[in-house]
Amino acid sequence: MSSSAVVRSTRSTRCAARATAVAVRDGRIVAVGHDADVRELIGPRTDVIDLAGRALLPGFQDSHVHPALAGMTLIRCDLSEARDADETLATIRAYSDSRPDEEWISGGGWNMEAFAGGTPSRRQLDAIVPERPAFLINADGHGAWVNTRALELAGVGRDTPDPADGRIEREADGTPQGTLHEGAAALVGDLVPALDAADGLRALLAGQARMHAVGVTAWQDAMVGSAHPGLDPLGAYLRAARSGQLTARVVGALWWERDRGAEQLDRLLELRAASTVGRFRATSVKIMQDGVAENFTAAMNGSYFDGCGCHTGNSGLSFVDPAALREHVTLLDAHGFQVHVHAVGDRAAREALDGFAQALAANGRGDRRHHIAHLQVVHPDDVPRFAALGVTANLQPLWAAHEAQMDELTIPFLGDERAAWQYPFGDLLRTGATLAAGSDWPVSAPNPMWGIHTAVNRVLPSFAEPSDQVFLPEQRIDLTTALAAYTVGTAYVNHRDHDTGTIEVGKLADLVVLDRDPYAGPTAEIGEARVLGTYVEGAAVYAGEGL
Repeated sequence: MSSSAVVRSTRSTRCAARATAVAVRDGRIVAVGHDADVRELIGPRTDVIDLAGRALLPGFQDSHVHPALAGMTLIRCDLSEARDADETLATIRAYSDSRPDEEWISGGGWNMEAFAGGTPSRRQLDAIVPERPAFLINADGHGAWVNTRALELAGVGRDTPDPADGRIEREADGTPQGTLHEGAAALVGDLVPALDAADGLRALLAGQARMHAVGVTAWQDAMVGSAHPGLDPLGAYLRAARSGQLTARVVGALWWERDRGAEQLDRLLELRAASTVGRFRATSVKIMQDGVAENFTAAMNGSYFDGCGCHTGNSGLSFVDPAALREHVTLLDAHGFQVHVHAVGDRAAREALDGFAQALAANGRGDRRHHIAHLQVVHPDDVPRFAALGVTANLQPLWAAHEAQMDELTIPFLGDERAAWQYPFGDLLRTGATLAAGSDWPVSAPNPMWGIHTAVNRVLPSFAEPSDQVFLPEQRIDLTTALAAYTVGTAYVNHRDHDTGTIEVGKLADLVVLDRDPYAGPTAEIGEARVLGTYVEGAAVYAGEGL
């Protein structure tokens, strides 16, 4: 689209009234209606794009994602496409052989279900990379796979204690086995050389290109400003924003260091003040309250079960003391920060809601638009609290389906009752909660249409060879609600619903073109929709084949 454009013969989604034409001038929508309504706006320098009945939607927005981290994987050892252990090991071998001078073999994206118990061994890596240290983050970002050389360099051995916020997987004699969970990953990860500024920018732009290719025009990056330089994309965002290379609208969630307390407020205030550049703003704070269910670090109200159905006595980890969390949330709210909490287990979700309740009581109801991400297990008593407290439910729909990680590494250890409380999208909607949606890429694929498909069907799209069994069908949501969560819902969270998230006169022309109307076919085919074009302020940031 140029400075003046007309898109006609389109089909809007039912998120708004049906329209067949949209006009754009100088980056904003100036008309929405039918061909006759925009005909007089067509001049000699107007680009007219005939979509031939294909769908024009607001640009998708991702409420919780890590594109720069994903881009880092894309430019290092990328294991995200490996389907099993053999493919994973072959990919590592090929990468290592192609880079004989690289000091560390680093990257990630390996899937837990590819390995017995979700825990690959150092010995498997040693057979491929015996001399150089290897550090490979898993797909969900909550653990790392290392070889013996990396453990030796880090001084991690049989007598090394587990950190308070993590666990070292061990062999029978206590020797580290090669998988490091949660905070234990930092024991080795802190030694991995950080990307230099040029590679950091290259990683971010690679991630941005992938996001645009699936129709995403805005997002919230769930970890910037980290104390770990190898994982912090803040500098890359600011460089891209200053140079005009950041074409997406991004809110950065500043990382709350969980081993520190309120003394870090001054640092966060300084980062916020210095980080409003172009299309980037660092106005949120991310608190990681627990881990994940697959490695038993998600914080649960009751203990996990073992493989035989017996209680283990382990109920997961609350990374921040619950009383301290309430104080931190109240403090951040008072200083105008939005708070973005990672909560997978039902105890973590309750602790986060308790924090928001205290902030509301102490500071009154402002316009912070706090949100809790993931929400794998939510106790039924806590579901209505989201609407009551004005807390947005930040959903990652692609996880709400039967697949190996769910069926083999999660459900057996949660037990029947808790397993039935997973990803309660329908219950949250029925109790009036505001829904936003995201991918958590590189944890899972960034394609919003795949997430929308799963939210509507509670079955994975056909590409994933889905199970025939619908996952908790009572928690399905309708297509309009799912689309809204990926558009105006996330725009609301990011304080951009006034100018993005819907196709309305006066709003920015952040748009996506699909190859089909998702309402026109059966719901089982929603995930097959492809993005043909993505536009930010009317300018193409992705152009696929067929448009």
